[in-house]
Amino acid sequence: MPGKSSFLDKVLGRIGRLDTEGLQTVVQRLVRERSFLETLFNTIEDGILVVDEHGRILYYNQAVARLLGLQGDVEGEPVTKYFPDLDWESLRKLDHSGGPGTVRHEFEIQYPRPRFLRMYAAPLDGQASGSTGVALILHDATQARQQTFEAIESERIQALTLLAASVAHEIGNPLNALHIHLQLMERVLRKLEAALPSPPRARAGLRMGSRAAPAAAAEVADLVKRLDQYLGVAKGEINRLDYIVTQFLQAIRPTAPQLRPASLNDVVNKTLDLLQPELDNRGLQVRRRLAHQLPVIPMDPTQIQQVLVNLIKNAMQAMTRGGILTLRTGETSDGIWVTVEDTGTGIPQDRISRIFEPFFTTKKQGTGLGLMIVQRIVRAHGGRIELESQLDRGTTFRIWLPSHERKPRLLEAPPHD
Repeated sequence: MPGKSSFLDKVLGRIGRLDTEGLQTVVQRLVRERSFLETLFNTIEDGILVVDEHGRILYYNQAVARLLGLQGDVEGEPVTKYFPDLDWESLRKLDHSGGPGTVRHEFEIQYPRPRFLRMYAAPLDGQASGSTGVALILHDATQARQQTFEAIESERIQALTLLAASVAHEIGNPLNALHIHLQLMERVLRKLEAALPSPPRARAGLRMGSRAAPAAAAEVADLVKRLDQYLGVAKGEINRLDYIVTQFLQAIRPTAPQLRPASLNDVVNKTLDLLQPELDNRGLQVRRRLAHQLPVIPMDPTQIQQVLVNLIKNAMQAMTRGGILTLRTGETSDGIWVTVEDTGTGIPQDRISRIFEPFFTTKKQGTGLGLMIVQRIVRAHGGRIELESQLDRGTTFRIWLPSHERKPRLLEAPPHD
């Protein structure tokens, strides 16, 4: 504080008058203060990094070493070696006179693992040393950022839920009416088609002198055939719209999983058997790499099958004939997992972060809701989903499910007197 000098300032002011014993006392006190500060800084979860005016590292605590994966002694090395995106020139302008005060930066690092960091930079007082430097405070905001994303996703789902009832009513009811009337039209066409004269009858009419009858009958038959084709297209589009509405309702009206002990391998085999005709029709190879003696865990087999159906259908649409679909299962210390691997086109890196967003799709006729439903079901089971993809090499989804149902922790009742 202004008007008060530190212990070091007082010592420096009378350093020439200190004897050996006094100097030893000063050094011991400085060592104790350094040890105290060292212990204090190393107990702080945030990283503390001090650099000189040239950007060389002077000091760092254990949190910095953990965040950046530092190994060995890195004092004296340039800070930009570990922060390539750091604008050091702007930080050098931090001082107590003309430059800005504390500044804040946010950036991501990939080593030793992906993290989102907030960095606060403040100038150091260089009056005692004759040089200036910068103190960098590094805060790991990865979890807070993830919670923010989850909160935003929750708000999106709530907004979609408010729209669900009106959308289902306004679109679902007209679709049902259209579907019923198309069925009635199809019945009328079948009756009209049955009333048309067959070729022998048409030839008999020609012998009797009615030349216009066969031509009219052929024209009507052609019209019936064309109308039948149009009806088929209309019914197909209505079914597609009905599927979109159904997916929409499943996405925004989640049902709690009905957990019971079940075998993940059985669910995988049942799903593949269900989709085998479609896989064969597309000319795709299926490889089952299922772990033996996989333990049963609490799960909702119907919902997990829905997860696998969505992932396998995505894989099928990403591959051409001759592609390979591989399903693997395995066990960890606290759960089991299943992967769905394909040899398809892969997902561009700039789209992977958005792949679970509602209505975001990479397919021409996709709804953008399938993976959102997958993520919701996996989270409801207390599990997690991971994604790896490389262009022109394929995509792998990995689903992890816990071995035990996570029960809510209750507060203990206070003891009674």
